[in-house]
Amino acid sequence: MLRPSERAPGLLVGEGVELPEALEIGGNVVLHSGVRVAQGGRLGDGCSVGRQPMLGPRSRASREPPGPAILEQDVSVGAGAVILAGARLGAGCVVADQAQVRERAEIGAGTVVGRGVAVDNDVRIGQRVKLQTGAYITAWSVVEDDVFVAPGVTLTNDQTMGRRRAGEELRGAVLRRGCRVGAGAVLLPGVEVGEEAVVAAGAVVTRDVAPRTVVMGVPARVVRDVAEAELLP
Repeated sequence: MLRPSERAPGLLVGEGVELPEALEIGGNVVLHSGVRVAQGGRLGDGCSVGRQPMLGPRSRASREPPGPAILEQDVSVGAGAVILAGARLGAGCVVADQAQVRERAEIGAGTVVGRGVAVDNDVRIGQRVKLQTGAYITAWSVVEDDVFVAPGVTLTNDQTMGRRRAGEELRGAVLRRGCRVGAGAVLLPGVEVGEEAVVAAGAVVTRDVAPRTVVMGVPARVVRDVAEAELLP
């Protein structure tokens, strides 16, 4: 049950929601039951936090309640963004306008989820990651610390394109620490991009990428090693 709150214009708050004083709230924000928001954050106009997922009748996703959405200290949520129940955003995260973070996704401290990015259910994202405009991080993917994902990147998780047999699991991509994926690249289900590797813009990654290598093309192939000067400390 949602009820109006005088804390901000058009604010609707569910059962058990406690809002700290040091929290900036825009207009027409919706906070569903159980949401936990820490001090120092910002909630943009029209954002929705803690809504239960809506699953299709043939979906094989878990029907177990995902628990509350949790926003740690200094999290900023943009206008029109949607954070589902069971998502957890680490301290200092930014989720930009019209982005979506689905149930049971975990996002580490200091990570930026850009405008219109979709982070699917059961994704694990590390600290200081940059997901830029319009990227799609599919369910069951793992993104480690300090990864850069450029605009329009697509991660996939279903080799059968919706015709999986019973018991066949989805497999998202694994992006290891400090790797970089260029604009419009597509990663096939289950591929691993190694630590500090680089995937060029527009590449289609069909197999694992070794650490500290640069791949490009369709299908992606190794063209060189990553220069020492480009590596993280």
